[in-house]
Amino acid sequence: MQVAPRRLSFASQLAVFWALVAVMCAVLIGLVWFMAQANGGRQIDLARAQSLAGCEAVASRYDVSVDATADAPPNIDLMHAILDVVLAQMQGVEGGFWIASANARGTFTAYAFPTYRGSGIKRDVPEAETPLILRTLRQVASTHAATTEFVVSDEDAVIVAACEVPHRPALLAWTLTRTHPPLGPYGRPLVTGLAVLLAVIVAIAIALGIVLRRWRANLAHIGESLARNAGTLQPIAPTGEPDLDKIVAAFNSHLTRTTALQQEAGELNARLAHAERFAMLGQLAAQVAHEIRNPIGAMRLKAENALAGEPERRERALSAILEQIERVESQLSGLLVLTQPIRIDAHDVPLAAWLAERIEVNRDAAQRAGVTLEVGAAPQGPARFDAQQLARSLDNLLLNAIRHAPHGGRVTLSATRSAESLKIEVADNGPGVPAAERERIFEPFVTGHALGSGLGLAVVREIAAAHGGRAYCAASGDENEPGARFIIEIP
Repeated sequence: MQVAPRRLSFASQLAVFWALVAVMCAVLIGLVWFMAQANGGRQIDLARAQSLAGCEAVASRYDVSVDATADAPPNIDLMHAILDVVLAQMQGVEGGFWIASANARGTFTAYAFPTYRGSGIKRDVPEAETPLILRTLRQVASTHAATTEFVVSDEDAVIVAACEVPHRPALLAWTLTRTHPPLGPYGRPLVTGLAVLLAVIVAIAIALGIVLRRWRANLAHIGESLARNAGTLQPIAPTGEPDLDKIVAAFNSHLTRTTALQQEAGELNARLAHAERFAMLGQLAAQVAHEIRNPIGAMRLKAENALAGEPERRERALSAILEQIERVESQLSGLLVLTQPIRIDAHDVPLAAWLAERIEVNRDAAQRAGVTLEVGAAPQGPARFDAQQLARSLDNLLLNAIRHAPHGGRVTLSATRSAESLKIEVADNGPGVPAAERERIFEPFVTGHALGSGLGLAVVREIAAAHGGRAYCAASGDENEPGARFIIEIP
């Protein structure tokens, strides 16, 4: 057998490909981080210019809107109006006015954030950025020149711009904004790099697809070999894939053991069938001989007594002989049923009336035994079965129940019908049948009554099977009351 070339296992190949993908992703992350860092400075410069322009616009607008007297008190309402008008056109920019005073914080005379997206109008100076704002304002107060300051964090950059209000050196205006640096002018190179990385990832995916296709082809080869050799069970050739070849080797090993076991099992089955055939013939011969010998012995004894006796005694002997002959005929009739196929002639039968008829047929036997025979549930309408054969089976069950019910007991015949089946049940309040014996009592010549032939229940099962159904024994439906239930279930 040709040896397939060795390759890495499928799991190892997947690990290599995914390692390459991980490296490419790491490079991609590094590239994006580098572009973001390089672009951050430009975005901060643009934000500083915007904040400074807004600050100067607020200061100049206030200057032209108030009295030219330098020592005039600040107009707070006007300051808020100017801040609202100017900053409303600058998204994300907030600001206010500030007057230098003896305390370290100075005086924030007005504040506004018109584009604030929260609920209500924001009029509180942001506490977190107050140190940066004060530092910028003090620098302008000392240098008398507009300036900007910023602080960069991991998420954004905070930019503060401050400037003097013309003709009022003690009054300063300030603005604050935040920026989140986008890709900026380096976006095109970044996109190009991402496209290259994407192409590499696609190539890796294609290579992975080729590997998977080859692996699936080998797997399909194994499946076809199993389907093609299902009858002959031939070994499967290796595929060259280490993981699949493990399965192939295990199958071939199992096939070798199975073939040997099948040969051994065939020989044992042949021996067992031969032994069972002789055992069954011997058992059947012994049972038939036993069942017929007893009546013959009784008839011989009666005949001898009759020859030596009076006419009246001869008449009783002849009656006993006829009774024994009837018993032998019953045994032979049961044996014929078990050995010959049962032909079913199914037709529609009025179920309730048929059940009542079976009660009347067996009522005399029940009265002689002192047993109450009654009909329980009886569905209306016709049912389809062989009335003659099933009547024979049901009579066997009723006589069996009458024999086992105590004096003064009762036997109930009932039926239930569903969309799938018809169940006919014979229940008695006798001693019941032990669970271990419920299957065995349907075997030929097994009986629990001295007058029984041991073939009645076997005939019941054969007739039920001929209808495509089954017959079985169940315990009494009431746990507190003994008894047995024999059920015939047919479709």
